[in-house]
Amino acid sequence: MPSKVSKGQWDIAAIVAIILLALSVVLGGASREHTLRLAIVELAALPVLVIGAGRLIRAGLWRQHRFALGLLAAVAAIPLIQLIPLPPAVWTGLAGRDQMVLALELAGLQPGWAPLSVTPDLTLASALALIPPAAVFLLVLTTPYPLTSRLVGVYLIAAVVGVLLGAAQLASGGERLYPWETTSAGSVTGFFANRNHLANLLLACLPFAAVFGAATLRHRSDDRRLALWFGALFMGVVVVGLAAIRSRAGIILLGPVAIISLLAAWIAAGRGRPGPALIGMAGVLAAAIGAVALFALPPILERFDVQSAPEGRFEGWPIVAGAAETYLPLGSGIGSFDAVFRSVEPLEQLDPTFFNHAHNEYLETWLEAGWPGAILILAFFVWYGRRLWSAWRAAPSRERDLQRAASIALLVMLAHSVVDYPLRTATLACLFALCAAILEKAGRPTDREAA
Repeated sequence: MPSKVSKGQWDIAAIVAIILLALSVVLGGASREHTLRLAIVELAALPVLVIGAGRLIRAGLWRQHRFALGLLAAVAAIPLIQLIPLPPAVWTGLAGRDQMVLALELAGLQPGWAPLSVTPDLTLASALALIPPAAVFLLVLTTPYPLTSRLVGVYLIAAVVGVLLGAAQLASGGERLYPWETTSAGSVTGFFANRNHLANLLLACLPFAAVFGAATLRHRSDDRRLALWFGALFMGVVVVGLAAIRSRAGIILLGPVAIISLLAAWIAAGRGRPGPALIGMAGVLAAAIGAVALFALPPILERFDVQSAPEGRFEGWPIVAGAAETYLPLGSGIGSFDAVFRSVEPLEQLDPTFFNHAHNEYLETWLEAGWPGAILILAFFVWYGRRLWSAWRAAPSRERDLQRAASIALLVMLAHSVVDYPLRTATLACLFALCAAILEKAGRPTDREAA
């Protein structure tokens, strides 16, 4: 049986976890040019990692989460294995290394020991970047509902503050208040360097706000009115924020995410006939969408005009796929995309823009991790499907409501990863880990169900 944890210990866990998430929001909103800031987040994650792992072992909870922990171990193992030095007879025979061997021959040098990764420094940095999300995942597996809901609240607050910061960025004329040197200047980015990632944060938080507000209709809590108002207003803020951000993926995903979130809110409210409060929440969302369509539709439609602004990521995907085939079956190394793409990019496609990532997380993983990465993605979707089924078929409760919201948030990030790279930022990687840990608990009964 899992051992109980004292209230004081949980206070320590709450403090270190909230500090980590706050730092990940403020310092982890970019995928590059962030070495020092990311190092601070990684150092802050170490005590969280120790506390989470220690409690999993002491309480014996790791036995209930063996498959999920195995997936996490495999994710960490791939870059670490890619850093193991190999003898010349081995690595020179790997696919895609012929140009490296030719360069050594032209320089008159003999091949020495080298790792599987073609960019070992970036692979090591990628392995270290896994520490914060891994720490969040391990700790949340051992936390009760009250602390988990507070951790979700950190992101709800961050989403609101991010929209307010974005409004201030627009008011400054697009020249100030941007936390990153390389950024979408003139756009609403909030704490992020990329406006698409702010849109991803807003959409991922939407189901949590809807569920928190609707759940008060079921258990008649004292803060019912406050939670309902916050849920409704947050949904309106998300719609207005997405209109200002003008992320194409965010705008496309808004409709499906809003519908599924309202479905989760209906279940959280007790699956009965929708009352005035729940209808009002949906009404606020519809009113916000109507206002945006009435007053801000033309600039949004301009973002979808491919004639005036051709989409470079679609042109780059076939090149990435071809490079990935070259490095099969083991890949080129986690973090090596930039170096590999520069070596295969056709001259006729060279322009002032910088294709720093594939803008398709699955395709980039196929290039960097090969077959092991593809198998790991499939294993993750098997886990996700099983936990999704468990969460949505369960009766309404505080824990199950949170799990259904987490499943929607994960779906947002997984879908957005088809055309972008949200999980390459520490902010969204930690949010992904938080949601994954919440959903993982759907595989075991809640305390009330066990009783």
